[in-house]
Amino acid sequence: MSKIACIIVEDEPLAARVLADYIADVPFLELCASFRDALLATEYLRTHRVDLLFLDIHLPKLKGMAFLRTLAEPPAVIVTTAYHQYAVEGFELNVTDYLLKPFGFERFLVAVNKVRGGVEEKELVPAAASPKDHVYLTVQKKKVKLMFADILYIESQREYIRIVTSRGVLLSKMGTHDIEALLPPEQFRRIHRSFIVSLARIDAYTADEVEVGGQRLPVGRGYRDRLGGL
Repeated sequence: MSKIACIIVEDEPLAARVLADYIADVPFLELCASFRDALLATEYLRTHRVDLLFLDIHLPKLKGMAFLRTLAEPPAVIVTTAYHQYAVEGFELNVTDYLLKPFGFERFLVAVNKVRGGVEEKELVPAAASPKDHVYLTVQKKKVKLMFADILYIESQREYIRIVTSRGVLLSKMGTHDIEALLPPEQFRRIHRSFIVSLARIDAYTADEVEVGGQRLPVGRGYRDRLGGL
């Protein structure tokens, strides 16, 4: 089995250092990166293979559980926190284990061995041939399946996003950067700080606007070059 690629998302330097030391002592683990901010980790997850995420709950900007909900296909997750009241919520989000700070090396090893077993099982199963075609988003406290093919465009509305689809309109409490991280980049493009469009749904466009589903959407100055090659 190849080494399990890990990242740490932890804003406390001492806690991050302890995790890094523990990881270094386990032969089948490899620490690839460490972040103090969940938003920076999001970008890394988009472009790198990660098998295991060590995640603190109380993070700046975006809290750990909220960050976990934005991930369409999260790696194995081990939550590390000093607050036991989040354990139930963590297990509802399918985290592999929940480590209460301070924890020793033996308890850490129990947790990562659970991940090791899961990774070994995955390596025995052939990867699916078809790419992911949907994502689940929280809409009015429910997880709603959103097919990529149904999306016309997405509009930012402060702390919410308005998703216009061929089936209707959905509102979800998240930012455009968060939803953009979940969308396949070959199918969607940001044309404005407030708008993301489905490339397949564009009816017409100029340097200043895009027509999608009968609506005219503005193209921001800094995004005009992104329409090249359509």
